[in-house]
Order: sequence, then structure tokens, then C-alpha cells
Amino acid sequence: MAKITEEMKQVVAKTKGFALATATKDGDPHVIPVAFGKVLSEDKLLLVNVFMKKTVENIKANPKVAVSVWDMESLKGYEFKGNARIETSGKAFDDSVNMVKSMMPQLSAKAAVIVKVDSICVRTPGPDAGKQIS
Repeated sequence: MAKITEEMKQVVAKTKGFALATATKDGDPHVIPVAFGKVLSEDKLLLVNVFMKKTVENIKANPKVAVSVWDMESLKGYEFKGNARIETSGKAFDDSVNMVKSMMPQLSAKAAVIVKVDSICVRTPGPDAGKQIS
């Protein structure tokens, strides 16, 4: 099981955006910037669907995703891979609505994208870049 460490949580908290990569059932890649997200637990990330269309279609057809985060000050970065699911009710969805409303009240959360993290790779520049650590 992959485990999101305290250092990784700090990078996620400092990131200015998330890169969310999905693919169609046939493998056609798609990547988008996501403004709203956080760590839910030691093996789950929450990303908020505000404008996603193709991404949601892809997750429904092929739940495998990759999420890249980075802190521009320290240059630390990580890539989280796993399976995603879409939630439109419940605690994670409520958290999504509150997160968006507190930061940009003019926008609305459509859904919570929950990523169950299976593996984590280093994306910090240097000799360990690309190394799978979990």
C-alpha cells in the first residue's frame, strides 16, 4: 500500500495546482490543471471537479489516473498514481463544495474526485527523480 507521508502532505498543501492525467479506455491521454485539492488520508487524494468534462468521461471508462504536485519554492514534487472515482454526495463532496466556496465563491463544485493512491514517485529534480518510493 502506498503511504502519503507528512512531507508529501506539505507539498500538496503548498502546491499552486495539480496536474491530473487520465486516459480513454483505448489509452488516448488527457491531462488538465486542477486548482482545488487536498490529502484526504494516508492513501487518498481529493481533487475537485469544477469544469471537468472529458476527465469525468475518462475516469468512468478507465479509472487509472496520475496526479502530479510540486512546490515551486523547494522544488519538491511527487506523482501519485491510482484509481479514481467520482462522488456527488457525502462528506468528500461536501468538503469539495466548502473548499471551492471559501476560495472562489463565484465557482461551484460539481463533484469530488477521490484518488486511491497505489504508487508514488519522486518528481523532485535530481538523482532520485522518477524513483518509485511507494
